Amino acid sequence: MYDIAIIGAGIIGGMTARALSKYNLKICILERENDVAMGATKANSAIVHAGFDAKEGSLKARLNVQGSKMMPTICKELGVKYKNNGSLVIGFDNEDRDTLNELLKRGIKNGVEGLRIIGKQELKQIEPNLSNDVLCALYAPTGAIICPYDLTIAAIGNAMDNGAELKRNFAVESIDETSNGYTIKSLNDSVEARFVINCAGIYSDKIAKLIGDNSFDVHARRGEYILLDKECGDMVAHTIFRTPTKMGKGILVSPTVDGNLLLGPTSVDIIEKENKATTQDGINEVIKKAKENLSALPLAKTITSFCGLRAVGSIGDFIINSPKKHFINAAGIESPGLSASPAIAEYIVELLSKQGLKLVENQNYNPIRTSSHTFFEASIEEKNQMIKKNSAYGRIVCRCEGITEGEIIDAIHRNPGARDLDGIKRRTRAQMGRCQGGFCGVYITEILSRELEISFEKVTKFGGQSVINVAKTKGGTPQ
Repeated sequence: MYDIAIIGAGIIGGMTARALSKYNLKICILERENDVAMGATKANSAIVHAGFDAKEGSLKARLNVQGSKMMPTICKELGVKYKNNGSLVIGFDNEDRDTLNELLKRGIKNGVEGLRIIGKQELKQIEPNLSNDVLCALYAPTGAIICPYDLTIAAIGNAMDNGAELKRNFAVESIDETSNGYTIKSLNDSVEARFVINCAGIYSDKIAKLIGDNSFDVHARRGEYILLDKECGDMVAHTIFRTPTKMGKGILVSPTVDGNLLLGPTSVDIIEKENKATTQDGINEVIKKAKENLSALPLAKTITSFCGLRAVGSIGDFIINSPKKHFINAAGIESPGLSASPAIAEYIVELLSKQGLKLVENQNYNPIRTSSHTFFEASIEEKNQMIKKNSAYGRIVCRCEGITEGEIIDAIHRNPGARDLDGIKRRTRAQMGRCQGGFCGVYITEILSRELEISFEKVTKFGGQSVINVAKTKGGTPQ
């Protein structure tokens, strides 16, 4: 029997698993997909919000500011890129200026440091590519950018290195209360645990209903994005927001920690919880709004577009509670959930302690995890030394991003190991360049086949039925 079962391997489940792995506990993470970070975590704006937007006194406000302050240290421990680039909420007229002043007051109440309103002259000095129609902005120096799936992979990997277990392709079908805790069942497996934490994202209401908790609902909010080439990454230095509405923070323009330029997201409530297709209307809206923000937008440098689904709860705030003994909900964790995730994890640990979970420190706990991009970030001399020890680092597989066979092999065998093409992409950036895997995809498939000891035809794009090759030609070339 496990002490803790965490349902969902997104950023909240990952951070919670890591926080709990500091103690002598038997922990299991249950994930319905073939990899971690497969829900809202893999497709969002990658922003560490300063904390001025959430209503004062809410869990969102408190945990956002707390989590934002924790993030630099956690990223350093986990070897994850973090850039404190600051953010700007821009205004185009006097109505926007009034909104910015309200955000300023709210941010000060929330405890956000360094907030101030700046005028057009200063704005053009720090962001010369902004539209001439922009009149003012709220400047938040504590805003930052990060890679959300890199952070999740690292957090879960660190938890696993400290003893936690991960079960993939475990779609929860039932949860039964027992004298010792709960039995959680999928179609082909079952797990027993004394405590259960529901971090199932967009499906967290479904999981709660399995124990009879009907107190909330979660619906999907579609967000579509456009990603531009690294040539465009320095068009803005800060994350540029529009004044927010009840549907969210609007279309942003932001650099990424890897040097690209990100535009989006749209914000459309939908019924389906699996529909991640991009739409022409959505892409058109992103383009229209982004063009209003910048004086010139090089859309010809577009690499890809994608869609993410946010988990929007029915109460207007994070839903972190205990509807039943030894069962914790962490539901409706929409924006600023990524920013708040370290603080949410600590909040959950506190709730578990109040319910009787004994927290005995793990004397062997190691919070440090080296970067997944150690070779990529190394100097020429360091790379040469690594190649001498392992020649696989000397074979370039992804030409666009300069990723080697050695890095791909590392991604397969390091906790939590990649099991498909998209898993390799998120861990190494191979297939994320201009060709989007057009050249390197077949070679990565061969490496996965060899290292996982499965047939070439069984390698998938993202698990399940996402097969890539169904047969071979006469000459043996995969197709």
